[in-house]
Amino acid sequence: MPTTITIHAHDAIGVIRPELHGHFLEHLGTATYGGIWVGRDSTIPNIDGLRARAVEYLRTLAVPVLRWPGGCFADAYHWRDGIGPAERRPRTVNHTWGGSIEDNGFGTHEFMHLCSLIGAQPYLAANMGSGSPSELRDWVEYCNYPSGSTLADMRIGNGARDPFAVRYWGIGNESWACGGNMTAEEYAALYARFGTFVPSCGGTTPYLIAVGPNNNDTAWTRRFFTALSAERMFTPRIHGFAMHYYSWGTCAPTRYTPDALRTQFSSFEGMEHAIVEQRAYLDMFAERAGIPRIDLLVDEWGTWDVSEKEVEDEYGLFWQQNTIRDAAAAALGLNVFHRHADKLGMCNIAQVANVLQASLLTSGPACVRTPTYHALVLMKDHRNRTALRVESPLSPSRELSVSASRDDRTIVVTCVNPDPGSPRAIRLDIGDASISAVEGEEIADNDPNACNTFANPDRIVPHPVTPEVSGDTIAMTMAPLSIMHLRITVS
Repeated sequence: MPTTITIHAHDAIGVIRPELHGHFLEHLGTATYGGIWVGRDSTIPNIDGLRARAVEYLRTLAVPVLRWPGGCFADAYHWRDGIGPAERRPRTVNHTWGGSIEDNGFGTHEFMHLCSLIGAQPYLAANMGSGSPSELRDWVEYCNYPSGSTLADMRIGNGARDPFAVRYWGIGNESWACGGNMTAEEYAALYARFGTFVPSCGGTTPYLIAVGPNNNDTAWTRRFFTALSAERMFTPRIHGFAMHYYSWGTCAPTRYTPDALRTQFSSFEGMEHAIVEQRAYLDMFAERAGIPRIDLLVDEWGTWDVSEKEVEDEYGLFWQQNTIRDAAAAALGLNVFHRHADKLGMCNIAQVANVLQASLLTSGPACVRTPTYHALVLMKDHRNRTALRVESPLSPSRELSVSASRDDRTIVVTCVNPDPGSPRAIRLDIGDASISAVEGEEIADNDPNACNTFANPDRIVPHPVTPEVSGDTIAMTMAPLSIMHLRITVS
């Protein structure tokens, strides 16, 4: 007997902002060096040092926003080390991640060039841990002031005549851990100090992002806002509050058992609950203080599996093979964000290349699109459409996850069967919408640890499917551990 899922075609949740499909790039392992950045003198095809194939793939993915340089690395990064002639940039030690030598070949201009090539908005995470308010202020001026100041003219001299117009500025990162091991009260004091010195330049008003909780740490949220409101009356303004929520695994990437997979997927129920609860806290504090709404961000999320030393020795720290399980996890996460599109401002999956739940894996000249990449490409259909309420009797992390969105003539539906052992027969009821056509694609594999490798880069790719349409309903059977993505034309 199929399970009926009702798509309420006229019950809007909110617009799905493209920023909910954001990405993250850190100087960690080979995410940046060897992944995105190969250097101008590399024999690997490149665009001014940026891996050409990665740029091509990320342009197709249409990355809406890219966060850089961390992560934990942000609180050890001094932006002046990464500007000017490459041969004059200092060689520093990346004490944050493994003690590797950082030649600073990839800096502010290279990052901005990457964002320009792939069409992404830049999001810069500022150094609060080992930096100063004046260092942050100067970075903002360097990036955004048109001309005439020493810093703006330095940017122009380094090859960028026009301002970078960076809007998103993160004030620290994980200040409760690698960003300083601070209490919420300590961070609130430093947020107020650093945020005060972030200027508007060249017509770009900064969007300030405060460090939110690790998972659903409501104590951090309550104590931070209490401290910030007690004497400072929410000055300076906070525009975004960034929660981090990882889906921790208990196995190496290609050695998952069904039980371990289900345990990892259960984290998405926790994330959904955290979004609801943190949103309520932010609304309560904003209402009490009489200030505008504060956006809730999930600016680090994704699967984090057990590392394998031999893999890291060959490919770099936290290099993680990406499987059909990761594709399903990516779709589970985006479905959560779509169902709560009215509560969120930005979400950034970690990370864009090689590290953790990467969209791309590289080795030498090879660049592979992962199952996660293909899931994200399918689901970019939802961007800028209005999320719809979905009614389902099934658990979204164990049995069936669904999100839906629409514009005037198209309803987009993404279904995930997270069960690695059982198919799922479903019946989508679109209510009073009249269906005139349906296009479908599926991502599936009969091995829950299947992956795209350098030897077999296209094992897992989307394949077209043709669901059965009857009146205002659609019937289909989903394979175990699969994603079904539908574009429904209605009239």
